[in-house]
Amino acid sequence: MGALPWLLLLLLFQEADGDSGDGVETEEVAAVLQESISLPLEIPLDEEVESIIWSSHRRLATVVPGKGGHPGTITVTDPKYQGRVSLLEPTFSLHISNLSWEDSGSYQAQVNLRTSQIFTTQHYNLRVYRRLSEPHLTVKFEISGEEGTCTMSLACSIEKAGLDVTYSWISWEDGTATAHEGSVLSTSWRPGDKTPLYTCRASNPVSNASSRPIPAGPFCADPGYPSEASTSFCLLAKGLLVLLLFVILAVGLWLIRVKTRCKMPKMRKLKRNRMRLRKKGKPDPSLA
Repeated sequence: MGALPWLLLLLLFQEADGDSGDGVETEEVAAVLQESISLPLEIPLDEEVESIIWSSHRRLATVVPGKGGHPGTITVTDPKYQGRVSLLEPTFSLHISNLSWEDSGSYQAQVNLRTSQIFTTQHYNLRVYRRLSEPHLTVKFEISGEEGTCTMSLACSIEKAGLDVTYSWISWEDGTATAHEGSVLSTSWRPGDKTPLYTCRASNPVSNASSRPIPAGPFCADPGYPSEASTSFCLLAKGLLVLLLFVILAVGLWLIRVKTRCKMPKMRKLKRNRMRLRKKGKPDPSLA
């Protein structure tokens, strides 16, 4: 009987503290750098909400639902989110714009209900990623043996890829695609064999990117072919060629303008001489 008062006191403390919702699982949310994301909030339709407190390491914003059909209000308390967060009604989800790397981390929404002191908590884990650019390919090969067997190593990488990037190679031969996991693919080719095409694919939780297909044959069949090749090298060469053409065009236009300016004083001087000769009644020396 002596333990009963302590049990009743413990139950009273739990009721006063409210239901923290610790049993709720954390929702994983992936977002894109410098874009927007919404943290979805689920509220039972039969519950009346008093307020919602959004936080990430510290209190972020407080939401008070509107009454009588009026929109709710949001008060941002963390300066880092000023001008970047808004409220999505009628769910009261939190919308964050212009995401940065620093926005990654844990978030939670404490929903305070009007019924007594009960509240629920929803947890989120936000991860910010960069959209992937076109993969960069590097090919290394070695020819050995009497049959000219060519051993190739294909490497795929992406500049500023970030975390959680997965790579795979797709080989195409006779219309059949075969997948190979990993950023590096080792293969071999012999003269007379069919020439497969290889494509690198990269992906992260918010985007995916593929390279242009490259054939295996040209790297091995031509001994003068460079031992390392990159798809970006072709783009760089084209860019330099276009730049060279622009420079040649600009120099040509400048020379034409300079030549025209040099002729102008001579033409003006010739016109003045003609006018003077006409006034004196003498024939034009240019017609003599």
